[in-house]
Amino acid sequence: MTLSTPTASDTPTAPGAAAGIPAERDGEGFFIHPEQWRPQMAAQIARENGISELSERHWQVLEFMRNAYLEQGGAPSIRTLGKASGVPIKELYELFPKGPAKLAAKIAGIPKPRGCI
Repeated sequence: MTLSTPTASDTPTAPGAAAGIPAERDGEGFFIHPEQWRPQMAAQIARENGISELSERHWQVLEFMRNAYLEQGGAPSIRTLGKASGVPIKELYELFPKGPAKLAAKIAGIPKPRGCI
């Protein structure tokens, strides 16, 4: 699955919505139904979480997270993310400063990774 980098997003129109598209999210902002996520939602979710703009490196991680979730039924650990995504752990923390696995999962529209508090 290849994700295209979206342009600007709109204001939410419903609880849990992103980019004007309705979606159910839990109290922490994770998607309850990952199939509701669309790439154009990512920029708004990133801004909600302190990331002003998504770079190609962000998108590389987001695509890896979604593909791993869809193929394996769960989000990868930070260790797996650092080894298999092509983005070193140090850079992951620069891209997603509040916790790479948790924040990337939220922006990628997948459930909260196991082990994340």
